[in-house]
Amino acid sequence: MKNIIILGSTGSIGTQTLEVIEKLKDKFNILGLACGSNIELIKKQIEKFQPKYVSLANEKDALELQKTYKDIFFFHGKEGLLELSKIKENNILVVATSGIVSVKAVLSAIENKKTIALANKETLVMAGNIVMKKAQENNVSILPIDSEHSAILQCLNKADNPYAKNLWITASGGAFKNNTREEMANFSAKEALNHPRWAMGKKITIDCATLVNKGLEVIEAHHLYNLNYENIKVVIHPQSIVHSLVEFVDGSFLAQMGVPSMHIPIQYALTYPERLEGIKTNSFNIFNQNLEFFEPDHKRFPLLNLTIECGKKGGIMPAILNAANEIAVYKFIKGKIKFLDIEKIIFNEIEKAENVINPTIEEIFAIDKEIREKLS
Repeated sequence: MKNIIILGSTGSIGTQTLEVIEKLKDKFNILGLACGSNIELIKKQIEKFQPKYVSLANEKDALELQKTYKDIFFFHGKEGLLELSKIKENNILVVATSGIVSVKAVLSAIENKKTIALANKETLVMAGNIVMKKAQENNVSILPIDSEHSAILQCLNKADNPYAKNLWITASGGAFKNNTREEMANFSAKEALNHPRWAMGKKITIDCATLVNKGLEVIEAHHLYNLNYENIKVVIHPQSIVHSLVEFVDGSFLAQMGVPSMHIPIQYALTYPERLEGIKTNSFNIFNQNLEFFEPDHKRFPLLNLTIECGKKGGIMPAILNAANEIAVYKFIKGKIKFLDIEKIIFNEIEKAENVINPTIEEIFAIDKEIREKLS
């Protein structure tokens, strides 16, 4: 039985991870949980899974819960995540938080030889070179939970890796895939959050509507699979049945297919390289399927190219883009700006930025803080 600690247990990926583990009770034990401020849900999770360690964002909440759950070791804040990352008896750290809060915890867990099941984009987008180098030095596996990167992992075993020519990352196209820029200019956050295929958090759903999410996934794929950016492609696939493809040097393709469900990539990351029956997901009907593939429209969605270009430049550019995008998206969700203002804010920050090559983790965090404070 493997011990698991989940960072972000009350979020979308965290709750689905617990659903997967509940079906695999003989394989996994919940050793620790960490959440932000959803106290009612974390209490339910504590009662159900009986973790030994729990971390909360606020010290006050941790002290309050400690009164009820006297046998649990409680932590709080960023230091709490670091404490969880060092626990010796843990085997797998599931990183299901959003934002940069878990980046240092991931680095700490790698140093402590823990397998990383990664659902957090910022870890590789902002600090991919640092994280992957440390993982290699410590012989630690970083297994993606993201559906597209899991699909690539499922198609690309180590023996095939030297023969991979291109990675094809599929995108549904988001809520506005069929709309003009004139129409997009007037759409509300409610309309942008109406994703045609996936049920996700608000921030990532808006990123799907701008296609920033696909650009970020290209950056992640570059670090995870060590391929040049020119060999990582984005293709619009509205049905979301093919989750990604690998093209080999002999002209053949391998695709991973299935219904849009995060349970499958979550379970594969936890059981890799095995496949277990586990949680039941509906199989799609292979008959009468019309699978379509289109090139992205870069004129309607200019942030896709900009995000990939920031990845190519490296240094602190991905961190600048990520911070600017996050602030702009939350402003849009709150109704403070229009949809197309998201790209205006991001382009403005990138055009003014001076790159720093091979930054330290401290420099990455410093520029992230600077951009957030300036735009907030």
